[in-house]
Amino acid sequence: MTKRMTRKLQPTSARRQLLRLVRQLARGACTIEPAEGGMLRLLRDGEERIHEQAMVNEAVSLGLAVRSGNTITASSSASAFLRRALAEGEEAFGDQHREVQVSTADVEGQRQPVRRNLQESPLGAVARMKDRDGRAFVPVEAVDAGERLLSDFTRGQMQPRVTASWEPRLASRSRGGAGGQAEIADSALAARSRFTRAVEAMGPELAGVAVDVCCFSKGLETVERERQWPARSAKLMLRTALLALARHYAPPVSQGPRRSHHWGTDDFRPTIES
Repeated sequence: MTKRMTRKLQPTSARRQLLRLVRQLARGACTIEPAEGGMLRLLRDGEERIHEQAMVNEAVSLGLAVRSGNTITASSSASAFLRRALAEGEEAFGDQHREVQVSTADVEGQRQPVRRNLQESPLGAVARMKDRDGRAFVPVEAVDAGERLLSDFTRGQMQPRVTASWEPRLASRSRGGAGGQAEIADSALAARSRFTRAVEAMGPELAGVAVDVCCFSKGLETVERERQWPARSAKLMLRTALLALARHYAPPVSQGPRRSHHWGTDDFRPTIES
């Protein structure tokens, strides 16, 4: 990719539009038809996409597309351009369905930066909610607590198996051996123990909604319907559960033992006990 191309594609939105256009052209030649607002409609085998005319001209000027009258095709350098974009994590066709947030999370006892897709789970939808003052309805530490609960749930191999297992039997298992719990790795057992303590910390009234949303990816409306709760009550219960979970993972710092006070008259003087 030339320096001229890199400089022109610097804005993220323009880069995504160009990737979408080149991806469509890579599937075959398209017919160009005018659309409203100075846009162009590209047609191919029933596929129809609208692009800005300036973006089509940009693809041609960068040597990624070849236009001949009302027909436009991908150039020989288009495939290399797409491979480079995919390798650099710039694929627009995945990004247009993601809302990525960079934050930190507890991974194996250490805080590490993570990329979270807020649209991939109902917990991400809750993280985007705002209160009346425009602040996050669920605090960041509460969302992190839900992600940590899911991590232990996954590491503990607690997902229900809904398909037949075609894995070969372990060679270490002998006839009449213990199997099952004895074959679970120590890391999975530790994750199960952490998960159990977290559920107990939230209590039976709150743990259910947290597990449903964080671990089983159920939507809030689904939780309300299954539990026969009033509308818009699940998000309040979930917020309360995640705040309790966050306090479990990060207990508030104690201020030390509470000092006792003695009330006396103005002329009171303490005595030294032997």
